[in-house]
Amino acid sequence: MGKQKIIPKNCEAESCADCRLRCDKRETTRAVFTKEMKATHTILMPNMLPIHLELACRVLRIYGYNAVLMEYGLHGDSRKVIDAGLLNVHNDICYPAQLIIGQMLEALQSGDYDPHKIAFLYPQTGGGCRASNYIHLARKALKKAGYDYVPVISVNFAGLEKNPGFTVSARELRDIMYVLYYGDLLMCLVNQSKPYEIEKGSADALASRWVDTIIDDISHLRMSKRHIRQNYIQIIKDFEALPKTNEKKVRVGIVGEIFVKFSPLGNNELEKYLIAEGAEPVLAGLMDFIMYCVANMKYDYAYYGIKRGTALIGSMIYPYLTKKQKEISELITQYSSFRPMPLFPHTEQLVDGVISHAVKMGEGWLLTAEMLELADMGIENIVVTQPFGCLPNHIVGKGMMKPVKERCPDVNLVAIDYDAGATRINQENRLKLMLANARQLMAKHNGVE
Repeated sequence: MGKQKIIPKNCEAESCADCRLRCDKRETTRAVFTKEMKATHTILMPNMLPIHLELACRVLRIYGYNAVLMEYGLHGDSRKVIDAGLLNVHNDICYPAQLIIGQMLEALQSGDYDPHKIAFLYPQTGGGCRASNYIHLARKALKKAGYDYVPVISVNFAGLEKNPGFTVSARELRDIMYVLYYGDLLMCLVNQSKPYEIEKGSADALASRWVDTIIDDISHLRMSKRHIRQNYIQIIKDFEALPKTNEKKVRVGIVGEIFVKFSPLGNNELEKYLIAEGAEPVLAGLMDFIMYCVANMKYDYAYYGIKRGTALIGSMIYPYLTKKQKEISELITQYSSFRPMPLFPHTEQLVDGVISHAVKMGEGWLLTAEMLELADMGIENIVVTQPFGCLPNHIVGKGMMKPVKERCPDVNLVAIDYDAGATRINQENRLKLMLANARQLMAKHNGVE
């Protein structure tokens, strides 16, 4: 028999979101996404990675879910989203949680949807980061605003919560994993094309056409390894053929907490700003973060002596993920002049002697590894995106700047804080100063006075 869950005696919690105990009361008070809701409800997702998550949304639609990316706050109205988050959660909650909860409330109050036929996807990492726990604050905020009947669906692989109306089969998981690889490839090529494109918007337009093609392939079951490899090659050739200038531009790496690093809402459209200022943004792919999570399975056992079974599973998954990443990287080198994706096993080794792999809360050793990876690629200008309230990120971000500079003296590290009170103009002024210094150094290296 499984362990019985009961309601503790003398329970005085004002809300189950205030309580860490798992009991029958907590399990039954949340709004559950039922099987019937699959046909009637729109599922809204936070917009962290526009290409990746657009692909993921459209895969979910193939399998019967009406999934949509939230655009609130991305068109000059971010203040409304921030204020909605601040009004309904405590102001010491981390900035990504404020934004996601703010987007939820904006969606409900916008009039775009029937509040009784809407649900939200909320990512839970399953680790020590508070992103695993804020789903309960999201529900509390919805209850405070009068929307306690709205389901919030946990997306996690740690068995934290289940919803009978939202399940992912092995085939669906396979398709989602493949679109994440497609997303990494498209993001890599778009970022290396947009700063140099002769016809403005051509890189985004090409990426959009390929999103349509990929979804058409999935819906018509064209998912053989051979066909996917052919798609990879054609995507690379198409981006290589885009008319581009031969300018030399400053390359700027972006690292940091995963939501603020990737999300245009979280970082005030940092990539767009850098491109407008004549720079080329450089980011690691989402699969690097996933491989970091898988690698941590072995470190849990190696350093802490826990989760031996999970470590064995990770040891089987990791080589497969490495092989897929290596395939794409080699195809980029073979069929184009683009910079290939760095391979994660090399990135993982770069932190040896700098930070322990036992440091795994939040972005953990990965954030430091990404700084070292960029420096190893010759990208010496790095923006460290720092959201308010993310203690692990500040430790392995700002806290590791000195050791990184000791190993890589020429690297130019700039920490930019993102929070509800920070102004875009202050962030952009710091970026302008970094870019001005970077251009001077580039001109000096090229022999231009």
